[in-house]
Amino acid sequence: MNGMTYRAAVALVALGLGAGFAYAQSNEDLAKKLSNPIASLISVPFQFNYDHGYGPDDGDKATLNIQPVIPIEINEDWNVISRTILPVTWQNDIAGPSGTQFGLGDITQSFFFSPSKPTASGIVWGVGPAFLIPTATDEFLGTGKWGAGPTAVVLKQEGPWTVGMLGNHIWSFAGQSDRPDVSSTFLQPFIAYTTKDAWTFSLNTESTYDWETKDWSVPINFTVAKLITVNKQPISLTAGIRYWADAPDNGPNGLGFRVALTFLFPK
Repeated sequence: MNGMTYRAAVALVALGLGAGFAYAQSNEDLAKKLSNPIASLISVPFQFNYDHGYGPDDGDKATLNIQPVIPIEINEDWNVISRTILPVTWQNDIAGPSGTQFGLGDITQSFFFSPSKPTASGIVWGVGPAFLIPTATDEFLGTGKWGAGPTAVVLKQEGPWTVGMLGNHIWSFAGQSDRPDVSSTFLQPFIAYTTKDAWTFSLNTESTYDWETKDWSVPINFTVAKLITVNKQPISLTAGIRYWADAPDNGPNGLGFRVALTFLFPK
């Protein structure tokens, strides 16, 4: 190998190593953005949850949540982030001997108005409205009510850590008059750790307080996610378990599980 060939080979190896390092860094950055509910990143999660122990007959419930997140740039300083949750549910004996239902649940639609850059202290925040849309195809799958209320999120990302809180409160204002009113508070504190090779370990609760029935529902979720690339398409694979720390008398009990597939569309 002559001197020119040797130098060219060394340059190609260095370029390859540099590209691999940049790729790993990019995957790590994308994985961290997934831990931020209002990141400037289009993502489409398909999240599957299974829980057991509903009602007196220990009913089962399996829900696929389709949850597209779409950031929209208003100007150089502000973004609005659209977050949609569309549940597709199968359940059996969820309220005593009620039989089996399958179909759409109610949509929860949120819009967060958020500064395009974090504050000087690294805080990311967003506020806006949340809406409940009665799209359920069965009375056991939804509330039969239109609802609205405020939503907010605040978080900080420092090094591999993401720590924050998301919440909303929804009141019903229209819908089927023979169905119970809705007044519900949702609180989701979360913490996540992302490694250099794009593994993310997350712990959160998705707690709901029903002001009409005075009941808490408190699932504690632990999940592990890995960001991979398939034919240049970034995909996050997630699996985890959840423990029901509190639930209504007819609610789930014990352990449930969650798996998710998320497609990412970075700019």
